[in-house]
Amino acid sequence: MKDAKKRNIIIPENPVSKYLFSSVYAAWIWLIIRLYVGYAWLTAGWHKVQSDAWTGENAGSAVQGFIKGALAKAAEGKDVTGWYAGFLENTVLPHAKIFGFLVAYGELLVGLGLIVGLLTGIAAFFGAVMNASFLFAGTLSTNPILFILATWLVLAWKNAGWYGLDRWVLPLLGTPWYRESSQNKNHSENI
Repeated sequence: MKDAKKRNIIIPENPVSKYLFSSVYAAWIWLIIRLYVGYAWLTAGWHKVQSDAWTGENAGSAVQGFIKGALAKAAEGKDVTGWYAGFLENTVLPHAKIFGFLVAYGELLVGLGLIVGLLTGIAAFFGAVMNASFLFAGTLSTNPILFILATWLVLAWKNAGWYGLDRWVLPLLGTPWYRESSQNKNHSENI
């Protein structure tokens, strides 16, 4: 009985999720999604980086306007929860200039990372964090769909950047990729 408790229980992955999240043959699906989400972030970030209200002489004024709109929604009891309104009012608003630069360049970097397929899972994660932040602030726009797609890209981090720089960068960082035939051999040796 003690031996049974010590053994690792392995739950095999179902064929659909194994194909979508672990197979290089599904990488073309993630390439399409990655390019769509990356283009959305890149263009949004590029417009903000070029805008005086985000990164120029009036840096922070766009963030201040956005925050004041979110706070007005919270005061009316619409779309913005109290705890997030408190965060916006006490943390973001006093540092609007810094957040203007963070948002503008963050969007640009997320877009670039997704388009070239570099650290795709990390780029998608930070894109999803920004989408969630915008949603918490009561802004819909394309945020729900971009959040969902970014979440899927995070789940597919192993193969989402296969047609991109991740194909070469991730193995250098220690990603354990191998051909299925060697996996089966290693698995049978471990049993």
